[in-house]
Amino acid sequence: MTLSTERDGGAFVRSVAAGRGSKQSDIRAHNERLVLSLLRRRSGLTKADIARLTGLSAQAVSVIMRKLEEDGLLGRGSILRGRIGQPSTPMALKADGAFSIGVKIGRRSIEMVLIDFVGNLREVFRETYRWPMPAQVIRFIREGVETITNKLTAVEKARIAGLGIASPFELWLWEDGVGAPRGAMDAWRTTDLVKELEDQFPFPIYLQNDATAACGAEFVFGRGQDFQSYLYLFIGFFIGGGVVLNGSLLSGTTGNAGAIGSFPLRGRDGQMQQLIDVASALTLEMRLQRDNIDPSTLWTLPDGWSTFPEAVQDWIATIAPPIAEAIIGACSVIDFPAVIIDGGFPADIRQQIIERTNECIDTLNTKGIVRPKIVEGLVGAQARAIGGACLPYFDKYILSSSHFMTEAMMSGA
Repeated sequence: MTLSTERDGGAFVRSVAAGRGSKQSDIRAHNERLVLSLLRRRSGLTKADIARLTGLSAQAVSVIMRKLEEDGLLGRGSILRGRIGQPSTPMALKADGAFSIGVKIGRRSIEMVLIDFVGNLREVFRETYRWPMPAQVIRFIREGVETITNKLTAVEKARIAGLGIASPFELWLWEDGVGAPRGAMDAWRTTDLVKELEDQFPFPIYLQNDATAACGAEFVFGRGQDFQSYLYLFIGFFIGGGVVLNGSLLSGTTGNAGAIGSFPLRGRDGQMQQLIDVASALTLEMRLQRDNIDPSTLWTLPDGWSTFPEAVQDWIATIAPPIAEAIIGACSVIDFPAVIIDGGFPADIRQQIIERTNECIDTLNTKGIVRPKIVEGLVGAQARAIGGACLPYFDKYILSSSHFMTEAMMSGA
């Protein structure tokens, strides 16, 4: 398949030409994703709008949209009258056109969500533990899926695109961080979650790094529509991240792109450390434990962070400087115009972290670096679970490389 781009009369044109070995079905599937992705970013486009933005013929767009309507993925809005020519009909994604299940495996809790095609949360299940173990995770997923599917109609069940799992890779390496005894998490070394679950359900199973998955959720349902390139940071029990360049969500060679937690820093004692060691919620939990305070409400109660205002404020003051250093370091390699920060905490905490990080950047030597805009993520604490649920959508319905769509949106419909 040969992809080419060109500008024509101010509109961005994306054409798909059949090359040697290309299949007509591949081209058709690509163009269906193209239409769905455009409508995800800008609901209410007409067939004429889509034809102009994509460079596809009006006839091709009609065929594609008729097929997507028949599949239940698109719905029609009210007919637009008063324009030159024939009345036109705006199109939009149908919320119940598809469903997806997402699972987040955290260091202190596991979460499952069911989202519809436009990202509405339909179901949320959560369970806490001292540290994750394979048998417990597999049992939770099986029971959660059974609960979800029992509530759906036969048609809705058939529209489940898949189950996506967002999990830290090599979980057995986190024994010290989660306080597990030596060897307690070794079972993860030989556990293949996808293989364990793929025969249990009538839909595909996906697995992705948790921070990359969270970045994917922001890409689809959050600020990813506002910026063509950005660095994404998610502050959970550990800090992680993701990268979007030119409208493309990068997973990297091993699926670990944007692993900002591994960013090297020099501590006050002159010894090298990583960002994950000094800018994660783990450090807040450790501080509370040192003060003989039970930190469990951080992970079990929605307003748990407000229980420890002094400790939280000290934590924010502690994590902001290394986060600022890591951001400037990353921007010295790739000139990100924006950095999106989100995390497993309330929105007011997120805003305070961003404000303090901006203050810390003011104190750094940024000569030769274009300062990025630091903004809040919109998906929130459930970004990793929602990101897991996005994985089937990326596989079936979304073009993860959307540079051309960003340009199209800028040119106007």
